Amino acid sequence: MTYGTIFITGAASGIGRALAVALSAPGRQLHLADCQQSGLDETAATCKAKGAETHLTCLDVTDQNAMTQWCAQAADRPIDLLLVCAGVTGGVDACEKDGAAFETPEQIRHMMAVNLNGALNAILPMMTRMRAQPLRKTGHLTRQRGQICAIASVAGLVSYPGTPSYSASKAALDRFLVASGAYSRKAGIHLSSVCCSFVDTPMVAQNCFPMPGLSSVERAVTHILRGLKRRRRRIIFPAWLVLGSRFMDVLPIWLAEAYYIHQPTGRPGSMPRLDQ
Repeated sequence: MTYGTIFITGAASGIGRALAVALSAPGRQLHLADCQQSGLDETAATCKAKGAETHLTCLDVTDQNAMTQWCAQAADRPIDLLLVCAGVTGGVDACEKDGAAFETPEQIRHMMAVNLNGALNAILPMMTRMRAQPLRKTGHLTRQRGQICAIASVAGLVSYPGTPSYSASKAALDRFLVASGAYSRKAGIHLSSVCCSFVDTPMVAQNCFPMPGLSSVERAVTHILRGLKRRRRRIIFPAWLVLGSRFMDVLPIWLAEAYYIHQPTGRPGSMPRLDQ
């Protein structure tokens, strides 16, 4: 697929910024969105230096009307690729005297609002728009209308006690894309879910525990772009951690929990709350 027009959420930092920079080239038009204007400006400067045309929109992905308007930009051009990279993370608070640990209701609702509803606020209007686009030849006997890719997580493949709402929001996003892709591909719209471990971005910088499978942003971008080229429904890395997580999820709950609660990863109090 020759990407001419690309839309990216979460473009002010992390994976979103890295993908925007990697995809920048003369003749490409990038529509970048994030809630941090300064970060967007920095991303745009780097993209422009590589010859790309950039259009910036500072918004909150949970604002459905604003997102619908953003997805309607470049009305005279077919949309080749949507990258949904905006997301937040957080864990349960430190254990109480009886050993219990909880997320705040505000954090749970905000996690779902950003990671799931915020993603759908981009995916749904863009999918509708792509359905109206003409099929274009992208290779030998291959025709395509567009591609949509969202950053899920290996956490969405397990029920991790330290990050319940993050796991749930990413699981829903992953399942929606993987399931919907079975039929959408027949219309030439290819969906991809990225299930990866920790990526060295500002979002995980405050985690106070060893992060297994930690990948550099550059490595993550390489995996994602390779997966998009091959139209992978689920893009995974590192494979050993993702496959191990799938195995853990088929174990009896009591056995998986006995392992998880003794791991330093995501232990109560080791991840900052969203309001911090």
